[in-house]
Amino acid sequence: MNIAEIISAELSIRPQQAEAVIELIDEGNTIPFIARYRKEAHGNLNDEILRKLEERLQYLRNLEDRKKTVLASIEEQGKLTDELREKIEAAMTALSLEDIYRPYKPKRRTRAMIARERGLLPLAETILRQDDWTSVAALAESLVNPEKEIENAADAFAGAKDIIAEQIADSADCRSHIRKRTEALGLIVSKAKDAEAKSVYEGYYDYSEPVSKIPGHRILALNRGEREKLLRVGIEAPEDELTAWLCKRLVRHPERKETAALLSEAAEDSYKRLIAPSVETEVRGELTDRAEEGAIRIFGQNLRQLLLQPPITGKTVLGWDPAFRTGCKLAVTDSTGKVLDTCVIYPTAPQNRVEEAKRTLLALIKKYKIDVISVGNGTASRESEQIIAEFIRENRLSVQYAIVNEAGASVYSASKLASEEFPQFDVGQRSAASIARRLQDPLSELVKIEPKAIGVGQYQHDMNQTRLSDALTAVVEDCVNSVGADLNTASAALLQYVSGISKTVAQNIVAYREANGRFKSRRELLKVAKLGPKAYEQCAGFLRIKGGTEALDATAVHPESYETARQLLGLLGYSEDALENGGIPGIAQKLGGKKQAEEAAKELGTGVFTLLDIAKELEKPGRDPREDAPAPVLKQDVLSMEDLKEGMILTGTVRNVIDFGAFVDIGVHQDGLVHISQLSHKFIKHPSEAVKLGDVVQVKVLSVDPEKKRIALSMKL
Repeated sequence: MNIAEIISAELSIRPQQAEAVIELIDEGNTIPFIARYRKEAHGNLNDEILRKLEERLQYLRNLEDRKKTVLASIEEQGKLTDELREKIEAAMTALSLEDIYRPYKPKRRTRAMIARERGLLPLAETILRQDDWTSVAALAESLVNPEKEIENAADAFAGAKDIIAEQIADSADCRSHIRKRTEALGLIVSKAKDAEAKSVYEGYYDYSEPVSKIPGHRILALNRGEREKLLRVGIEAPEDELTAWLCKRLVRHPERKETAALLSEAAEDSYKRLIAPSVETEVRGELTDRAEEGAIRIFGQNLRQLLLQPPITGKTVLGWDPAFRTGCKLAVTDSTGKVLDTCVIYPTAPQNRVEEAKRTLLALIKKYKIDVISVGNGTASRESEQIIAEFIRENRLSVQYAIVNEAGASVYSASKLASEEFPQFDVGQRSAASIARRLQDPLSELVKIEPKAIGVGQYQHDMNQTRLSDALTAVVEDCVNSVGADLNTASAALLQYVSGISKTVAQNIVAYREANGRFKSRRELLKVAKLGPKAYEQCAGFLRIKGGTEALDATAVHPESYETARQLLGLLGYSEDALENGGIPGIAQKLGGKKQAEEAAKELGTGVFTLLDIAKELEKPGRDPREDAPAPVLKQDVLSMEDLKEGMILTGTVRNVIDFGAFVDIGVHQDGLVHISQLSHKFIKHPSEAVKLGDVVQVKVLSVDPEKKRIALSMKL
């Protein structure tokens, strides 16, 4: 198996590109480093393709290892032939490999094994050959042996049929055909275990849908309903067609009716008892895998957009963690995220101490000159929003507020990391501080929380948690490295996602900083414990130092390219001092077109991709890619559900993107749903083609159902 060729064909890239990336991975380079600083080697592949390549490489290498195990097992049994070896080596999926291995795989004691032990294999073979019935019947009579629990010929035939049924079930060709036909023609069906029970699964109490068409979110919903013991879920396959196909495959002489009947009975038994349950498990497993893959992809896209929301800089923020009985926790943070003050107010039920809360708010705003209030979107958030909007109107303040996604804030506030960061605060105060910082710098704050706890996906608790965690961690790594990290202010939680830096090394960097003061240059990183030359190579370009001894340390230019950057400045007539003044506008254009850039790269002894990246950095050193994203919506007033009327046009923020639509915050108690059919005038396969999390969109109100707390929206304006 040539893994590079297989991957290149799957990803539509050149084999040389695949080979280059595989070599770089094997050398211990991270995907962010390969994507940013080794573009010449792989031809400027983006990080999404590189992640897919890494995933497929791992799968195919695991498959190769499994093939070696299978070959060794069969060889040990003395059953490995050249033809079988070729089949195994040609297998392209784990499922097809296991189909081939099935007849040789050690099994628990089966009916067919018992029949073989009783000496009934010769009878099974004569039936399979459809020998003359007289000789078949005579052989069956000769095998009657009460000591072996074969009381008569019927017992002998029953045992022989068990052997034939197992041989059919172990046939890779038979299983492959039946699996494909089940996927193509089968129905996935669900029934209620208790039709009278009220639950969210009532739509699935008597439900069926073709296996070939069912979307991933319904698969995950059915799986959850089954796991909660509210649904019975199964697959209805075209049984008559499949058993007829098996019979036709076995019965070569239909005119020999006696043996034909035995073979038909064995085929039917094989399908019902051995093949169908196994294939159903496999097909449902495949459906679940695909559904999980889709859900993880959407979760990843949503998480990426959430992490890359632009920070609100230079503002003093009041974080508001809303609640009812225990009161609303407040935390004031300055423009750097430092917590200045905390307190608790009780404006919501059951205390309803609204006026007292407003006095406290006014005092905080005057004392700390608060610019923005950041309100978590959890329990009591809308009640809090009403109070805040009313308070701003009454006092004619210029203060604005924003609703932020507080998913995972409680997880963070109870974590070891939070207790180390805020040992003097209780969990409520920590949560309020986190909500304030989420508005100031979402990326720096959200990396402190386990990615899957951020909750911007669907059915995240119903899927393979290791697979989900690995995928989301990769998303966080890509986001952190695309933005970069300030070496002198970044927390250990942020640093551990930087290319080449482990959790331990991240803690060592912070410890070194606390002991020795600010880093003055990237080279100083080599003094950090356990951060060697390889880790330095991987991380240096993603770490920024502002106001250090080396101007290029504030950019994304890798230290290995500093000399090239200086030569480029000289070539275009600039000095390094130009970087101190916010960069050199238009430097990339001064390189000219592609041909001129290639000539300049050749003259400077570097690659054209690297040269263009350097020019882009010199143009705007340390540019933050989050600047291009829509800013959070800051508000001063609020709507209620009763204010909504059909046909109203509103501005909202996309809070979640799922398989069947997008939820949009329009400033009322309940997020509205834009169904996939209302997202675009043109046909789209998935909502993510039209919107992404954090988008600020205009929507039209289609319908409002206050009783069910449902708002239907449309983006077809």
